[in-house]
Amino acid sequence: METCASYEVRHRLGVEAQRAVDDTVVLDHLQREKGRFRARTLAGDELRVFLDRGKVLQVGEVLLAQCGRRFRVEAAAEAVLHASSDDWRLFARACYHLGNRHVKMQVGERWLRITPDHVLEDMLRQLGLHTVPECAPFLPEAGAYAGGHEHHQHDHHH
Repeated sequence: METCASYEVRHRLGVEAQRAVDDTVVLDHLQREKGRFRARTLAGDELRVFLDRGKVLQVGEVLLAQCGRRFRVEAAAEAVLHASSDDWRLFARACYHLGNRHVKMQVGERWLRITPDHVLEDMLRQLGLHTVPECAPFLPEAGAYAGGHEHHQHDHHH
């Protein structure tokens, strides 16, 4: 019976298309936000990841294990809500309302993805967007404060 190996990861090598890797680890959006976690590679090996907190793992990023093995990060398909509109004004309004609620979202050209939420889905429909549940990679925007600010704090008066 073949046993799987376990690797400790403490370094990020960044995103480089030509960089050779030994295996791939597929992570959902919540796992990619964590600095400390365990995961299984496609080959079944265990990764014990210990990274600096505050920086989201990017799809395509390479992780370096203590032993020198390299693992590419890929996005897992997960349950998302896809919303779209052919009308730029309606689409902009939807993004505004979701952003005002600090909702994580992936933004495309007149389409967006969020994690499933029936209240937000109803709001998007009322605004005039077409919504469809999907199973797809979720790559939410990093946000305006992703470039070095680890904590986003301000007062809200709604």
